[in-house]
Amino acid sequence: MNRVWVMEFRVIGKRWFFFQIFLILLSPFAFPQEGLEGKVLSNGKGLEFATIFLPELSKGATSDSLGFFSIQNIPNGVHKLEVSLLGYRKKTLEISFPENNFLRIDLEALDSSLDEVVISGTLQEVSRSNSPVPIEVFKEGFFKANPAPSLFESLTTINGVRPQVNCNICNTGDIHINGLEGPYTMVLLDGMPIVSGLASVYGLTGIPQSLIDRIEVVKGPASTLYGSEAVGGLINIITKSPESAPSLAIESMGSSWGEINFDLGLKSAWGSKIQSLTGINGFYYDNPIDHNQDGMTDLTLAKRISVFQKLDFERSSRKGFSIGMRYLYEDRWGGQMNWTPDFRGGEEIYGESIYTSRWELFGNYELPHLQGVNLQFSANGHNQNSVYGNVEYLGDQRIIFSQLTWNQEAGNHQFLSGVAYRYTFYDDNTPATAGINLDINQPSIYHLPGVFVQDEIRLKLNSSLLLGSRVDYHSIHGLITSPRANLKVSSSDQSLIFRLSVGNGFRVANVFTEDHAALTGARQVIFEEELQPERSWNANANMVKKFYTDKGVFFSLDGSLFYTHFTNRIIPDYETDPNQIIYSNLDGYSVSKGFSLNSAFAFPSGFEGNVGVTLMDVSFEENGEMIRQLLTENFSGVWNIAYTFPKGSWKIDYTGNVYSPMRLPLLGDLDPRPEYSPWWSIQNIQVTKRFDKGWEIFGGVKNLLNFTPPANSIARAFDPFDREVQFASDGSVIPTPDNPYALTFDPTYMFAPNQGIRGFVGVRLILGD
Repeated sequence: MNRVWVMEFRVIGKRWFFFQIFLILLSPFAFPQEGLEGKVLSNGKGLEFATIFLPELSKGATSDSLGFFSIQNIPNGVHKLEVSLLGYRKKTLEISFPENNFLRIDLEALDSSLDEVVISGTLQEVSRSNSPVPIEVFKEGFFKANPAPSLFESLTTINGVRPQVNCNICNTGDIHINGLEGPYTMVLLDGMPIVSGLASVYGLTGIPQSLIDRIEVVKGPASTLYGSEAVGGLINIITKSPESAPSLAIESMGSSWGEINFDLGLKSAWGSKIQSLTGINGFYYDNPIDHNQDGMTDLTLAKRISVFQKLDFERSSRKGFSIGMRYLYEDRWGGQMNWTPDFRGGEEIYGESIYTSRWELFGNYELPHLQGVNLQFSANGHNQNSVYGNVEYLGDQRIIFSQLTWNQEAGNHQFLSGVAYRYTFYDDNTPATAGINLDINQPSIYHLPGVFVQDEIRLKLNSSLLLGSRVDYHSIHGLITSPRANLKVSSSDQSLIFRLSVGNGFRVANVFTEDHAALTGARQVIFEEELQPERSWNANANMVKKFYTDKGVFFSLDGSLFYTHFTNRIIPDYETDPNQIIYSNLDGYSVSKGFSLNSAFAFPSGFEGNVGVTLMDVSFEENGEMIRQLLTENFSGVWNIAYTFPKGSWKIDYTGNVYSPMRLPLLGDLDPRPEYSPWWSIQNIQVTKRFDKGWEIFGGVKNLLNFTPPANSIARAFDPFDREVQFASDGSVIPTPDNPYALTFDPTYMFAPNQGIRGFVGVRLILGD
């Protein structure tokens, strides 16, 4: 019996063994036991503690310190997968298992701006959260929400930044930061000052937006690092590197007014050592429109072409070397509707015609044998051939800038020191460059060498103190110093950040390159004295607070108090004599003070945006009286609100701004026009549809409220050469039955664009992003 039992056991045991082998072989088909694996990332970095969940199976996992995860016992088929992490947008996707047995899941940060690398505040690459200088960062997606033919128009929804149109006819303008006019704003391209003087009027047009990676905005003086002109703040346009740029980017857009804009970005390789990034921008508008029926064009007609080229060189030392170049040509005109180029410069039909030719060169070179030594350089030439009615203006400006910096770390100190040199040549056909006898031309040439040093001291893990100073020697005005100090304290998780900044700025003025009003209209330009450099002191307190909820909602507040005190400020006087613009250094002082608040929010549903408000007072004291600055609002608000539909292929953007009344330049006590503008707002809406293979189409309506300034904004638009104006022996205007308000032709009563409501549509293609 025992023998039989043993034999039967052996037989049954063998059968059970083979049955188990059969089950194992069959299991992948009948009883799946395989696992789902993957990695959760953001911007190429693994994310820890992300939750990966399959709701239908009630199975899930958490990512490890490198972002990896694994979920076992997943049956075959299509499953819904949810991935979430505090501070990141929840992601839902469908997977087909076992085909998709390893996943790479990229999460989008609800607010990635704190991790953005910035350079504008310290001339060193640092994350925005660690920067002791408050910097606002705007990625390329911000500008896609309200596409425009030029960066000038794209800045309209940045809080505290207002593009100001200065002329009803030629529509030239500048950028105001916290109420300070364009000449106080420095514009840089890849960290190099290339837009200044003449180009402060035209330099923000023609930069292909397909090549822009981000824009950094610093509010308040930055002269310690950048020298003259960085008084009110700076705007740094950072272009994409060839390595990170898409292989091909094309965007074309047209409006119902007849505007056509085209952008092209192309990445290529020139051999094995050179990466190239090429950009072309073209703009065409040739459709005179006069909706306000004042006899003048509402929008300047323009034809523009801009070519951009950037080269990155691969060196055996692995150190950086890049060169960028840009050329722009523009032909624009505005004026009476029947004006043609045949009337250019004549006295028969009024027109303002401007031919602009501009070139730029900029680059960066890390020295090969010295650690932390970097050479940056830029040069530009700007030639302008303009006529304003029968007034001819021929301007030629050339600027060369270079700086050598040395970056060194020692303990808890991060030192940056450098030497800089700026050469400026300016010539024109106005009295500004005429000799004493007015018969000898004397171009303005000045040299501005300087040295600067800064020390960023890490006081504790989450606090730092930045101290810096600069000394420049102006070849005309002598030594100019610019110190600054910045303190930054934050919580350990960077959800609360406090910054305190104090700094000094200076600016050497050139009226004819900066103030368009000096060239247009019938006013005479008067200089009461030789203009001295303007000086300013600024204090800024900034606090950032971020909130995250367990339901995936993000909300942030970014508030700032600012105060700027000017001495030697140059404020054009339009009011002493309505026939003159008088320039002199202010005997008293000028103040810009206020408060700004930005809020950003994002919901898992796809609803996100930002809203900002600024309250400010910009005024000057003279003879014991405080006077409000012209063309400056006390309140402004901006918003950029978007909703992305669940599947992500449709998106709606609603953008806009609102401004309180501004004091406007009147032509005397009899001028019947209001002294203050009304409240006004420009609002836009856009719908975008994304397709596979990089295609997008977009369209919408700009200026939904159809707001335009009053039709009488141009004084005596019917008599641009003042043929029917009678003047007294002292130059004042004599009231007559045909001119009871004693007005002259003047287009400077301008506070908002004349372009009304219009539709637009465009197409965008991005390959190899």
